[in-house]
Amino acid sequence: MADRPARAGGTARLDPVVAKGRRAVAAVLDDLDPGDRVTVALSGGADSLALAACLAFLGPKAGWDCRALVIDHGLQAESALVAARAAAQARDLGLTADVVAVVVDTEGGLEAAARTARYNALLEAAEADRPGSDRRGAILLGHTLDDQAETVLLGLGRGSGPRSIAGMPVTVGPFRRPFLGLRRSETERICTAAGLDFWSDPHNDDPRFRRSRLRHEVMPLLEDVLGGGVVEALGRTAGQVREDVEFLDQLALTAFEGELRVADLSALAPALRSRVLRLAALEAGVVGSDLTAGHLDELDRLVTDWHGQVRVELPGSISAVRDHEALRFIDTPALG
Repeated sequence: MADRPARAGGTARLDPVVAKGRRAVAAVLDDLDPGDRVTVALSGGADSLALAACLAFLGPKAGWDCRALVIDHGLQAESALVAARAAAQARDLGLTADVVAVVVDTEGGLEAAARTARYNALLEAAEADRPGSDRRGAILLGHTLDDQAETVLLGLGRGSGPRSIAGMPVTVGPFRRPFLGLRRSETERICTAAGLDFWSDPHNDDPRFRRSRLRHEVMPLLEDVLGGGVVEALGRTAGQVREDVEFLDQLALTAFEGELRVADLSALAPALRSRVLRLAALEAGVVGSDLTAGHLDELDRLVTDWHGQVRVELPGSISAVRDHEALRFIDTPALG
């Protein structure tokens, strides 16, 4: 990865933002051993290219098996060319790079469908690389502090509760997000320092997409009205709320023992009871991404305000029913 050119008669100085990016990547991978696989989910945009550049510097020193994986969603006319260019730049950095084409089912919204297709392809590639291996691995995602702030605002707008306001975690399963403390402008600066030509996705400027309007209309207005620092403040809020959410989730794991006795559930604080009900629903096969605060409120009413409700229907064709003094989950009966 290129550093800042040397001044006449001097030595090359490392751009402090480049150092910041490298430290961030090293911090989320400090549990890996030599030989472990690290994959960058590469789009060709500034965020993921900066991530690839930082990994290319760190990987050889740590002995990791590093590569870039470019997911071609096929949603734009020149997507194959963009993907090929991204892979070529990753190879120039010294990484192994491959392109995987996916088919995006637009049901449920283009953004969500593309994200699902991308994550599935990344997970499938990771498993195909080393089926049954006990080697650990990590998949790096290029989300930044700006992305985190937008996610928090989207969560606030949906009224989805603290779990949504907590934003994106640094680590979930094999996925790791080193750049949640970096601004988007800083990833562009890392690319410039490395001599990388990043791509700007036109979807990011398309007002059809809610996140795009947040980025270009809402966030600048908030920065103006509140006097700046909004992105950083939202990022801090996400971190603080996430700590609380993770603590309560851990308590819920301790409290959930499989059997949902009404007397036991009634004795729990509401914040803890809702999490126990959520855990039970997920274990029963409910689709977690579609499980809303409204669903959890209805489950809670089976415990605290039961008047003979027949069932609460949940995503994934699962229903909750109250059977005497306990709750249980059943397959939702077919209509008719």
